[in-house]
Amino acid sequence: MAIECLVLGAGQDVGKSCVIVKINGKSIMFDCGIHTGYQDHRRYPDFSLISANSGDFTDSLSCIIITHFHLDHIGALPYFTQVCGYNGPIYMTYPTKALAPIMLEDYRKLIFEGREEEKQFSSEDIAECMKKVTAVDLKQTIQVDKDLQIRAYYAGHVIGAAMFYAKVGDSAMVYTGDYNMTADRHLGAAQIDRLQLDLVITESTYATSYRDSKYVREREFLKVVHNCVAGGGKVLIPTFALGRAQELCMILDDYWEKTNLKVPIYFSAGLTLQANMYYKILINWTSQKVKDTYTTRNPFDFKNVCSFDRSLIHAPGPCVLFATPAMISGFSLDVFKLWAPDERNLVTLTGYCGSGTIGRKLMVAKPPTRITLDDNVQLDVRCQIYQLSFSPHTDAKGIMDLVKFLSPKHVILVHGEKPKMVKLKEIIESELEIPCYHPANHETLHIPSTRRIEASASDAFLQSCLCPNFKFLKTDPRQDSELDDDSNNKRKMPQLQVCENRVAQGLLITLQKNQSRKVVTENELIDTIGTEIHEEKFAYCCPIYFPNSESRDISSFHLILFGKLSREFPDLNIQDCEDVIRIQSFVGSFCSKAKCPYRTDVSFQSVLDTVHFCCAWSMGDEELAWRVISTMKNLKLSDRIET
Repeated sequence: MAIECLVLGAGQDVGKSCVIVKINGKSIMFDCGIHTGYQDHRRYPDFSLISANSGDFTDSLSCIIITHFHLDHIGALPYFTQVCGYNGPIYMTYPTKALAPIMLEDYRKLIFEGREEEKQFSSEDIAECMKKVTAVDLKQTIQVDKDLQIRAYYAGHVIGAAMFYAKVGDSAMVYTGDYNMTADRHLGAAQIDRLQLDLVITESTYATSYRDSKYVREREFLKVVHNCVAGGGKVLIPTFALGRAQELCMILDDYWEKTNLKVPIYFSAGLTLQANMYYKILINWTSQKVKDTYTTRNPFDFKNVCSFDRSLIHAPGPCVLFATPAMISGFSLDVFKLWAPDERNLVTLTGYCGSGTIGRKLMVAKPPTRITLDDNVQLDVRCQIYQLSFSPHTDAKGIMDLVKFLSPKHVILVHGEKPKMVKLKEIIESELEIPCYHPANHETLHIPSTRRIEASASDAFLQSCLCPNFKFLKTDPRQDSELDDDSNNKRKMPQLQVCENRVAQGLLITLQKNQSRKVVTENELIDTIGTEIHEEKFAYCCPIYFPNSESRDISSFHLILFGKLSREFPDLNIQDCEDVIRIQSFVGSFCSKAKCPYRTDVSFQSVLDTVHFCCAWSMGDEELAWRVISTMKNLKLSDRIET
């Protein structure tokens, strides 16, 4: 059995996250995002790769799971449901369901309104799409159907973000979406149970980055903002309306209160103000610190933040403006064009900016400079550019910590840039010894999955599991610290370490009568399966020189042979019972048959002076048997027999 993964988006890229995972016949779509860097058909995942039945997506997918409300994870959902026709189950957390329509409607107005584009979604499509969504709570086990089970875990990142666990039969996996392993002011760190997993699909946005302390980052951020407004400049903070906007507002609002600054802080639209209302309602999804203090003061009631009117773009004097979107396009680009030529102003880049965006161009720019905008217009950039990561994505250490904690059998990296993914893949495989992959968009991977077998256990096997297997070890005296000189320079006594390596050994059998499986001990095997022991033995009729054997009593031969073997093998228990010699599994006796089937040698004197001794033994005593036979062949009987 194998888990099949088709990457439709975020393969060696950041944008339009969408992965189709097929587990034991069940197909799940994880996320359904858009790529904000494109304005044509490339903004959507290629959904035609999903269905082999002429676009019947409802039959092709068991369900859709959305990890959080960011557009690169949910932006294509209304298009897929209302335009492409998917009508199956959709799952997301309660906060994601509440906040997603706000994000989707804002994007629709920004991109589609007033354009004559075919097959795009409308406000009505967003509303109808959200009616199909089933909201889930954290750690709530959802039975999608009789075989598919899913469960959400807290991911940090943004309010309502979740990692999702999926299990079908014996196969299980986790899709992380975006997550943060470090708590910040308004959100906690990602949390997940220890699980037995065949696969983890994890984001890798910051696959090679390691962040400094958040307190250091906050001080630096506040310092550059304060210096700018103190010098009469304007601060533009491009950001998404949900997530980092609230985090940075909390930092600035708290600082404004402590320093009594009178410089206005603006939100660019009612979108973030509306989002703040939901944040006040969804306190239970925030950090523990926020939960502990919100009864006395809700941290999302910002005292120094107000809404922004477009007429204020040209207003004189310093200010701080949060403008969407984060990578500088739309309204944030309009503001940037006006404020960039003034060297007193500041643009602060606090998160990830995708390749080809204005934000990414500014990250590598050194003002004063000129940059090319999307419409091939050259813009003079004289303002200060400051970048400091307040990204809600985990860094390389966080990714490694999560993978090590979950210890899956395989790892797939998505939502990252290829060169960084390659380096992280090498680290995971070398340090954690877990196979790791970083597929490109439209690439399909087949991951081996687990098949578990249910079996009962015998009482004897269970009892053997309880038997201890202790090992007693003494610590190296050289590792013990010496006592003080007044203790006669004596070392501490070595400590006794007790280790137990309890390993139960058994045999897994299938019972014929009902085809059930059972684990038994080795001693129970024959009785359990109802058969007899079949032992493989070897036989040989050994010729021995015996002068005048025709006139001699053969019992004298046994006495001589028994004495010789007793001297040759003093450590073995040799028995002589009724003319039969036994040594472990070796059994030998006089052979009176004229034509014995085990007789192969020609007597070394004459037939009249030769006796034959029939020997048999099991495979385990083969070496011993041939030593006994060699002793018998070299036996000199003539010296011991009176003529």
